Amino acid sequence: MDLEQFFADVDAQPWAELQHAYGAAADLPGHLRALAGDDEEAAGEAVSELYSAILHQGSVYGATAHAVPYLARLAGAGYRTEDLLVLLGGVAEGGADDGDTDEAACRAAVVDQLPLILSSADAEEPGLRCAAVWAAAMTGAADRVLPVLRRRRETEEHPRVRAELIGAMARLDPLGTAAGAGAVIVGPEPDEVRIAALLACVDGGLPWGPEYHAAMLSLLPADGLVVDHLDQERNEPLQYVVEALLLRDTDADRDAAYALLAAALRSPVPEARTEALWAAEQACLLSRSAPQRLADAVPALAADPDALPAAYSLLQKLGPHAAAAAPELARIAGGEGDPADCALETLVLVAPDLAAPLLARDLERRPRALRAAGGSLFGVVVGIRPLPCDEALLAAVRARLVAEDVGGNEPVHLLSLLGSWGSGAAAALPELRSVLPRFPVAVPRTLVAVCPPEHRTRTARLLTAAAASGPETGRLAAAKAVRELTGETGPLKEAVAACLADGDDVQEAAELAAGLGAEASELVPALRAALGDPGSDRVTPQMDRDIAVASALWRITGDAAEAVPVLAGVLAETGNIWMRWTFRRAARAAAAMGGAARPLVPALEGLLTDRAHVPAAVLALHAIAPETLDGPRTAGLLLDSAEADDDPELALEALVLLGPAALTEDHRRRLTALAEQDLRVRASGVEPAICPADEQLREQAREAARSLGRPADPLTRRPADPLTRRPADPLTR
Repeated sequence: MDLEQFFADVDAQPWAELQHAYGAAADLPGHLRALAGDDEEAAGEAVSELYSAILHQGSVYGATAHAVPYLARLAGAGYRTEDLLVLLGGVAEGGADDGDTDEAACRAAVVDQLPLILSSADAEEPGLRCAAVWAAAMTGAADRVLPVLRRRRETEEHPRVRAELIGAMARLDPLGTAAGAGAVIVGPEPDEVRIAALLACVDGGLPWGPEYHAAMLSLLPADGLVVDHLDQERNEPLQYVVEALLLRDTDADRDAAYALLAAALRSPVPEARTEALWAAEQACLLSRSAPQRLADAVPALAADPDALPAAYSLLQKLGPHAAAAAPELARIAGGEGDPADCALETLVLVAPDLAAPLLARDLERRPRALRAAGGSLFGVVVGIRPLPCDEALLAAVRARLVAEDVGGNEPVHLLSLLGSWGSGAAAALPELRSVLPRFPVAVPRTLVAVCPPEHRTRTARLLTAAAASGPETGRLAAAKAVRELTGETGPLKEAVAACLADGDDVQEAAELAAGLGAEASELVPALRAALGDPGSDRVTPQMDRDIAVASALWRITGDAAEAVPVLAGVLAETGNIWMRWTFRRAARAAAAMGGAARPLVPALEGLLTDRAHVPAAVLALHAIAPETLDGPRTAGLLLDSAEADDDPELALEALVLLGPAALTEDHRRRLTALAEQDLRVRASGVEPAICPADEQLREQAREAARSLGRPADPLTRRPADPLTRRPADPLTR
């Protein structure tokens, strides 16, 4: 290749006008030059920089498609060929087959380079062959790629390349590849090839029979068999198989998945058990029945004290279903150091009654267990008991709260634990009062939670003083607590006014002012002054603040003239992908205004085209202009959002508002599925929160199904008798 002519062509391109992950792509020619240079270290850095710029975390850009031909020409000329083929495959993987998008342009650009990519399928180096096979498969161009891969498979002898070929063919032709994969699984092939064939059978949807079950177990531990493969979707084979079977969502496939997990968890090979633990955790995130189905494996896990710590994460997801491990967890938790703390953390989630006295015994040195008890997610899980108010534990918490060395997040967890006990922790009032100056933000809400009626007057006096002259960071919290305890609003108005004047905690201050209604009329000038400039380039926190201020002005004055333009400005920001929660706040504010927010109807209707915004938009439209909503169509949109985990809680809330008459039989079937299906609906977010959030959503769906079960008779608005279609007697229902 004539490098001089090549780089003359490169330099002639409008790179500065194209965009990659970090802005203008003017730096791409320099990276291309480094790839073709003699400095191997610089060339390696250029590959890394290209990944960051044009394939950033799997995303592609306008500059990506423009760079593809030049990357391919360098690869064809022998410059970092394997690395660049893999990069091209990644670009195609993140693409799309059609449409006027950067993704579609990128895949098309790589498809145009298929002759060059496929020419490396016969290269001498196995790594090059693997890279070419994988990159070609990522283009999705089955008609052009499959014949080459099939021909190559007939002569390929290298195990890694044979495995890569099977995986690539399974991606392009799942059924056809699976049909011939069974013979490979039971044949004399290397394990690396057998596992690829087994995964191909899963991809092809073949029934999971005893032969596959036995083959999978015989190949464990399997992660090492795919460690060098380019297909990262299948880099944990057991987990991949379990996920695939569960996602088929049939009784037979669930039985197969849990039978496979049960056998793997009992494997005599430690590495196999480790892989099984990871797969079992993933099953808990996917399947609502997983905790119950995996409970039978717990005794075997608990029988090996040395191996048990590796199972703690799984046991925490199983919760009370892991009760069989509680005695052994308690034994370990009674020891010393971090091992005891980790065991106790798990015990808090598995058997809180056993955990409480152990935590009391050594509270200072059990930070993980305290975090689980005080700042844990388990307290919101339906059916799981929080840590009981043990007398010894209460005494330990009181002593620790006033210790001089308490700090970091520890006070938060201690206060949360006290608050969860309510008035049962009233004995801690002296300690709470004494540490109020040290923790002025968190202590007031705990005081409200634990304070019995006979202590409210004294506690309110203390909080009133804190609201007036305590640390500035806690004055709002103290004033809010005074109102909750006594109903007195003077301290709260003063604290809100101070926050608005200083520009601190404006959103919270405005929300508290809104709760005061007309009583907070003297705060109106300060609220108006706190509004941002709607014409400025605002970030979401600024818009959230303005929504709160606008809502407060409406609640206090009853005049929509100021609030509606603010909300309209926020709702106009439709191009911002990070606006979900801000739109939700704006929609709720609009809903609270009712008919006064009618000018916002067109903007809210525009949100109905985006599944993520549908629940908030429907909630607002129902309050403002319900006649604009077509009941059955709207119910379908809300169920679409809930099923896709797009604000499902709000979607169900809005669905209930529509009423039974809006639901068709298919809608009721879908709602029942949200409540009773095995696959979890909530599948996104921080991993420890997924299962608890889904359990709460499940209860909400069940309640919604109960309330929307039958349409009401149009005359009486009472549910009709399902047999006679006559209105049901309200006394005998």
